[in-house]
Amino acid sequence: MSSSARNLSLACAAGSALLLLLTLLARCAWLSHAPSRGFAAAALVLLFCLAAGLLYLCCRSPGLVLRALPFLALALLLRAVCLDHITGDYVTFLSDWAAFFRDNGGWAAVALPKGNYNAPYLYFLAAISYLPVYDLYAIKLFSVLFDVLLAWGGARLIAALPGREGGAAGRAAAGFCLLLLLPTVVLNGAYWAQCDAIYGALCLHGLASGLSRRPRSSVVLAALAFSFKLQTVFLLPVWAVLWMSRRVRFRDLLLFPAAYVLAILPALALGKPLGDVLGVYFGQATEYSAYLTLNAPSLYALIPYGMEVDAALWSKAGILAAFVLVLGVLGWLLPRRRTLGNEAVMAAAVVFAVGVPLLLPHMHDRYFFLADILTLCWAFTRQRYVHLALLTQIASLGAYHAYLVLQYAFPMGLGALMLLGVLIAALAFLIQAAREPD
Repeated sequence: MSSSARNLSLACAAGSALLLLLTLLARCAWLSHAPSRGFAAAALVLLFCLAAGLLYLCCRSPGLVLRALPFLALALLLRAVCLDHITGDYVTFLSDWAAFFRDNGGWAAVALPKGNYNAPYLYFLAAISYLPVYDLYAIKLFSVLFDVLLAWGGARLIAALPGREGGAAGRAAAGFCLLLLLPTVVLNGAYWAQCDAIYGALCLHGLASGLSRRPRSSVVLAALAFSFKLQTVFLLPVWAVLWMSRRVRFRDLLLFPAAYVLAILPALALGKPLGDVLGVYFGQATEYSAYLTLNAPSLYALIPYGMEVDAALWSKAGILAAFVLVLGVLGWLLPRRRTLGNEAVMAAAVVFAVGVPLLLPHMHDRYFFLADILTLCWAFTRQRYVHLALLTQIASLGAYHAYLVLQYAFPMGLGALMLLGVLIAALAFLIQAAREPD
C-alpha cells in the first residue's frame, strides 16, 4: 500500500470513528433518565478512550489503533443503544438488590443476607448506592467496563498463541475488536445487565499470563475470577495443565486460596458471617437442582419435551461424565506434559470451557460465555478453528434468544448438537496439538 493510500485509509478510519462517537453521544442524549444521561455519555466516551489505549498497549502500532477506532466506536454505540432495555432479571433481582443497598447504609448492607452473588459484586452494589445515578445504567456500565478489559485479555491471549496467518499485533488487534462486537458479549452486559464479562475477562487475563510465563499473576487472576463467579470452575482444570507443563509451580497455586480470602476479607470485616460467604456457591448449585437445563444448549436439551426422567439419576450421570472428561484429558496430557506447547494448552482450555457445561446438569442460558470468548480467541491461531467459534456462538446466542425474546430461534437440542460437534473437534485438535510442538 502506498503512503498516500495508507494516510487516506487512516483518515477515513479516524473520521468514521468520530462520526460514530458523535452518534453515540446523540444516542445518550435520548436515554430515558435525564439526570444520568451525562454520566452515561461521559462513561462511554471514557471507555472508548480506554479501549483505544489498551489496544495500543497490545499492538504498539498507532496505525492499527487508528484503523480499529471505527470498530471500537461501533462497539460502544451498540452498547449505548442497549442501555435503556430492562429484563426480568433486572426487575426481579438486580434493581431490588441495588435498592436494598441504598436503603440499608451502602457498605453496611454488605453484612446483610441479600442477593446470591459473592462478596466482590456486593462491593460494587454498595459503591453505586452512593451515586445519584440510575441503577440500571451504573450496573450495565460496570459490565461494559469489563467488556473492554475482556477484549484486552483476549488480545493478550491471542498474542501469546502461535499464529499461522498474519502478524501477532494484527491478530491481537482484530481479536480485540471482534471480542467487543461478539453478539453474546454485547448482549450479556449492555442489554441483559449481567456481569459474565467480569469473570470472563479475569479468566482470559489469567490464561494469557500463564501462557506468557507469569505464574503468580495467572493464579491470582483465576482466584479473583472464581471470587466473582462460580462458573470459573469450568476453566479451572486448565491451571492443572499449566502446572503439569511447568508454566505454573505448585507454590504458585497456593496463591489461589490466599487471593480468594483477600477478596472476601472486606465482607468479613464489615460483619458478614463466614458461613454466608462460603455458602453462596452451594446455594447457587442447589437452587435449580430440579431442572436438568435452564434454556442452556447442554446435552439435556436433547431430552424430548414432556418426557419423564429421573432428574436425580441423570444429574449424577452428568456430573460423573464431566469429571471423566476432565480427568481423562488431564490423564492423557500428563505423560506428554514436558512437550506441551501453548496451542495444546489453549486446546485443553476450549475442551473444558465447552465440555464441562455441556455435560453438567442445571446449566443456565449464559453458561457457555467462556466457550464463546475462548473459541473466538482460538480462531486466530489457525483458520480451521473458525467454524468452531461460529458454531459455539450460534448455539450460545440461541440460548440468549430464548430468554430475551421468550421464544426459541431454533430447537435447543440443535444447539446442543452443535456444541457436541465442537467438543469432539476440539478433542481431536487437542490430540494433534499435544503431539506437535508450537
